[in-house]
Amino acid sequence: MINRIINSKIINRLSDRKAIILLGPRQVGKSTLIEQLESSFAQPVMVWNGDESDIRDLLKNPSSTKLKSLIGNAKTLIIDEAQRIEDIGLTLKLIVDQIKDVKVIATGSSAFELSNKTNEPLTGRKWEYKLYPISFEEMVNHHGLLNEKRLLHQRMVFGYYPEIINHPGEEIPRLKQLVDSYLFKDILIWERILKPEKLEKLLQALAFQVGSEVSYNELGQLAGLDNQTVEKYIQLLEKAFIIFRLSALSRNLRNELKKSRKIYFYDNGLRNAIINNFNAVTLRDDIGALWENFLMSERQKLLAYKEIYCLKYFWRTHTQQEIDYLEESNGEMNAYEFKWNAKAKVKFSKSFIESYHPKNMSVINSDNFEEFLLNE
Repeated sequence: MINRIINSKIINRLSDRKAIILLGPRQVGKSTLIEQLESSFAQPVMVWNGDESDIRDLLKNPSSTKLKSLIGNAKTLIIDEAQRIEDIGLTLKLIVDQIKDVKVIATGSSAFELSNKTNEPLTGRKWEYKLYPISFEEMVNHHGLLNEKRLLHQRMVFGYYPEIINHPGEEIPRLKQLVDSYLFKDILIWERILKPEKLEKLLQALAFQVGSEVSYNELGQLAGLDNQTVEKYIQLLEKAFIIFRLSALSRNLRNELKKSRKIYFYDNGLRNAIINNFNAVTLRDDIGALWENFLMSERQKLLAYKEIYCLKYFWRTHTQQEIDYLEESNGEMNAYEFKWNAKAKVKFSKSFIESYHPKNMSVINSDNFEEFLLNE
């Protein structure tokens, strides 16, 4: 079984009274993680599943008296798919405040729903963690760096969802099922989107533009949506852990792009399934975009799991000078260029160096990428 990095973080938070909130997309392994940790939980353990209608009915209009009766003598309460329970934030607050000897752990597949319902009631009462598709580092810890590097081409095409990793040879049908059955489920249920085919067109447009600056106006034309709806859908897709945005750095130079953004997918396999392109790495004409998305998604996992907080950007000017990725922390900036070909020549912009004085400048390629995905 693949050990998840945040296991130890959650174990370290079991002894205090705060609720633990575990967020992540569907099928990413939240329930499996909870099962792995069950021996560490105070016994007995009670489990409520928000997908079950009787649980949702029981928890309507909660009171501390009613909750105490429902929980009984349980010492650990696990609430799975908590985002489906009405007023879940109030329920969790009552448990934390009024039922002193119960540790509550809530999981949710829809960040926008669970977060919106828990943030205000649970201020100062929760530890929040995000679980992503399995990471490069987790697989290195599982079976070693050499084995995982040998699988690089496969990971770039099929990604890191547990369902995909655990069923070699069945990647394509399982990825298609993942996209068809789960990808839009939360958004369609809670946002009541009436034209899901336009959402799919938007995702396809985003998938084809990975690594490039995106225009909401252009995306709207491709998907048949107005700019406001495009922005709303992108926010929902981001909160549902399907995509994430990267903004342009703009501070000093007159010709810098100021309001531009790039959009990446949290998983290469999902991105490729959306455009139905499972060609081998050696046969692809989008290898640069695929490589950039792989590095960016894995880097975001690393930063999140190691709890490293930094500002993240790309940089580009109207004269086509560019740097793929920047991280800024404590007044220091690190610049990265991504190249699949290890022999590719890279020259960092002189104007960028003179304006921002980066601490480090690195080229990440297929020969040295493990340093970028394993080290801070």
